[in-house]
Amino acid sequence: MPSHPDLVAAFRSGVWTGALPPGVTARDPAEAARRFAVHRNNVAHGLSEALATRFPVVRRLVGERFFSAMARAFAQAHPPESPVLLAWGGAFPQFLEAFPPATALPYLPDVARLETALGLAYHAGDAEPLSPADLVRLAQEPDTARLGLHPSVQVVASCYAIVSIWRANRPGAPARPVAAVNPETALVLRDRRLDVIAQAISPGDAAFLSQLRDGDTLLAFAAAASVEPGHDPAPLLARLVSAGVLVAPALPPMKDHP
Repeated sequence: MPSHPDLVAAFRSGVWTGALPPGVTARDPAEAARRFAVHRNNVAHGLSEALATRFPVVRRLVGERFFSAMARAFAQAHPPESPVLLAWGGAFPQFLEAFPPATALPYLPDVARLETALGLAYHAGDAEPLSPADLVRLAQEPDTARLGLHPSVQVVASCYAIVSIWRANRPGAPARPVAAVNPETALVLRDRRLDVIAQAISPGDAAFLSQLRDGDTLLAFAAAASVEPGHDPAPLLARLVSAGVLVAPALPPMKDHP
């Protein structure tokens, strides 16, 4: 009699290979195979639906039948490591880059990256936004003051119009043509109302957000603005304040004392 770990491993392998694992029996061996095939199909369908929940725009772009077949191929290449499917699918954008049937839609991996960022923003931890009084105080200390970003804030850059494609292909959105070859950079965040939003931002705004991530001081922001006179970060800052995603910067880890 195989051990329990061996049975589990054989059962998991059989789900993907079709090999009947030990212990799956019936009076008619063919009946056992048919019953196990039903289980295999249920697993594949369930994983396909779980992936579609994370990537609804990708599914709409390729169609349900194509997505179902693609999801099965992805699940076989990247089976879930946990029964909690919340995080499963993180490798989907990279999988799409190397999936030959999807090459006709070269923007598909970046759209999947945007949908991944949306899911991560939805489940990101909380952080207390800076109050107006905090912002006024920090503005008076530009040489030392730093700002932080809420954990939900992410930037996804692409040489394709991923935000426009995403908006035009969300479930329920009316279909409309999109000039896919126009580059766009997406800002993703979860606002005060717990709504997850994605909007296109300029390369200058993306660079400004990178400065925030790097912990630059307000004085450094001002110096950068003088080097890049065409970019005004004020509108983006106003959006970040309104959304409640400017927070106190994370403290560096404490050093061990000798």
